[in-house]
Amino acid sequence: MEFNTALLHTETAGKRGTPLEPIYQTTAFQYPTAEELERVFQGTDFGYIYTRISNPTLAAFEKKVAALEQGVGAVACASGMAAITLSLLSIVQGGQEILSGSGLYGGTFALFKELQRFGITSRWVTDNTIASFAANINEQTRLIYVESIGNPKLDVPDIAGLAELAHSRGVPLVVDNTAASPYICRPLELGADIVLHSTSKYINGSGNSIGGIIVDSGRFPWDGRRYPALQEYHKFGPYAYLARVRKGLLTDFGASMAPLAAYLNSLGLETLGLRMERICDNAQELAVFFQEQHQVTAVNYPGLESSLSRSTACQQFRGKFGGLLTVRLGSKHKAFRFIEKLKYGANLANIGDVRTLVIHPASTLCLHHTCEEREQMGVYEDLVRISVGIEDIRDLKLDFAQALDRMSLAL
Repeated sequence: MEFNTALLHTETAGKRGTPLEPIYQTTAFQYPTAEELERVFQGTDFGYIYTRISNPTLAAFEKKVAALEQGVGAVACASGMAAITLSLLSIVQGGQEILSGSGLYGGTFALFKELQRFGITSRWVTDNTIASFAANINEQTRLIYVESIGNPKLDVPDIAGLAELAHSRGVPLVVDNTAASPYICRPLELGADIVLHSTSKYINGSGNSIGGIIVDSGRFPWDGRRYPALQEYHKFGPYAYLARVRKGLLTDFGASMAPLAAYLNSLGLETLGLRMERICDNAQELAVFFQEQHQVTAVNYPGLESSLSRSTACQQFRGKFGGLLTVRLGSKHKAFRFIEKLKYGANLANIGDVRTLVIHPASTLCLHHTCEEREQMGVYEDLVRISVGIEDIRDLKLDFAQALDRMSLAL
């Protein structure tokens, strides 16, 4: 099946006669006998116990995302940050290290710093070259972590090259694919081992529910000596990692997705391909448009010839380059005036909506980071991040043009 057909016709639900799995808005699931419930708890019979662990609405959503990403399975979580946290803590423990790209979402960067309180060290490379990652791997490294498109740095790592490096050193490659979505990039096909999404973004598409998801390739050989937390789960074969996540941290931390959120994310997922095609086309046109505006000092978008990541993006993306772009306007004051003059660009902290969204990262998402950390993440005082929506491109160009003009007049 092609992408949009798969979104609609991947088999996920039971034989209930419904095209979309209903909302099982329940805490727990009843069984007619104590023996049956005992067998489900023992794992000898399949069944649902408690929505904190799993639920039919969540299971249908997990199956569809896993199929899109070509994984063996998935675990839905309460948020994108919950997915990142559970995915990492299922692998690393105190005294071990995460090796990461520097072009990270600010919340992820903050999480990595917080993990240092638990004895987990994060090391950041200054660029996304394979050589830089190779130079920073050591005996304590337990995984390599990157974003398929850095947010808001918009750098694109060589996923296939990093997967080869990671596997040569006996560690998995974890890729946050939120900013690209499965429509333009499927990291597992490029050799990555684990893929993450904040489903609140492009998968949902309408900004109506928070969620995250972890997808596993089922291919990584978890060495019990290097990864003792996974040793007891080897009996699950290719599902060992997902069993560790679900039966371990998801159950213990309680960071599960709500059934309503799973339903809304499943509903949004059905139009992902249509939305992303329009969003990517609009973003490409807007990036070129901004290059022609004298008020703009710099434009960053992976699809531009001027982008340092264009070559890599062309190799591993499907002819599209995502819906995020950034512009630099010369000063924080100009950036603020530009944002407030927009009619269609909503000033809020999200990406991946059908509507165009804008934000000044330095004063919001990265407010509590040092200047050095912000620059490492590609954040500057005069930078505005734009998450392009599906509006008519002519209206967007006219709106951004008038905002640039009025920004200049307001100085």
